[in-house]
Amino acid sequence: MTNENPIGIFDSGIGGLTVAQAVTKALPHESIVYFGDTAHLPYGDKSAAAIQAYSVKICDVLLKQNCKMILIACNSASAAAYELVKEYVGSKAKVLNVIDPVVQYAGQQFAGQTIGLIGTKQTVFSKVYEKKIKALKKKVTLKSLATPLLAPMIEEGFFNNTISYSVIEKYLQDSHLNDIQALILGCTHYPLIKKEIEQFYKNSIQIIDTSEIVAEAVKESLRTENLLSASTAKATQHFFVSDYTQSFEASTRIFFNKKVHLEQYKLWE
Repeated sequence: MTNENPIGIFDSGIGGLTVAQAVTKALPHESIVYFGDTAHLPYGDKSAAAIQAYSVKICDVLLKQNCKMILIACNSASAAAYELVKEYVGSKAKVLNVIDPVVQYAGQQFAGQTIGLIGTKQTVFSKVYEKKIKALKKKVTLKSLATPLLAPMIEEGFFNNTISYSVIEKYLQDSHLNDIQALILGCTHYPLIKKEIEQFYKNSIQIIDTSEIVAEAVKESLRTENLLSASTAKATQHFFVSDYTQSFEASTRIFFNKKVHLEQYKLWE
């Protein structure tokens, strides 16, 4: 691999675009290859075995694109498939997930405090955040709540309206999230409803936007591995989807402020 090779990023759908956008903002000279597995979204209600199978197939695509780094921009896939992907990819590319940087941030900023987590069933029931935060030994108490309607709601474009606010309010009123000092948005879709979540809490707690934290972790990892691009040429963005949808194309255009070409790549013919 060379420094000028792209960064590979994948997610089940549009959620990972929040991370991809943050990465391009933090690293404007880095090209990216994004894979949205729209044929199988959402990952949050899939089995770990299914998510692992999808992830390995997607990694094959990203490796064919000569990616120097693969970022699993999905909490469900990070929980279910990170270790397998890391082993599968081996020395061909650096592999990062979206959970570890957020756990490190929580340990540094909220030692001795109580924080909340909302995410998919796969992420919450895996207890991956709970185990990793406990391992830090910073006396951070984590209160987790599965919010399975949020990701599909966002994928369908229902956010920043009365329908989405009613669903968000119903979830956040759950007693599991009482008395927290901060809330981790444990799904890369959720930054799209961050304003509505802040509105619910009236800015009384910190909402931890994982996309910005992960982008900084990508930057630091590339720097540590001496893989930062030295190019001053305009970076490129290449988008693959496993199933073409107009909504995904529209979302990509909004995130990157330009017309984009989506290349369809079926994981299984």
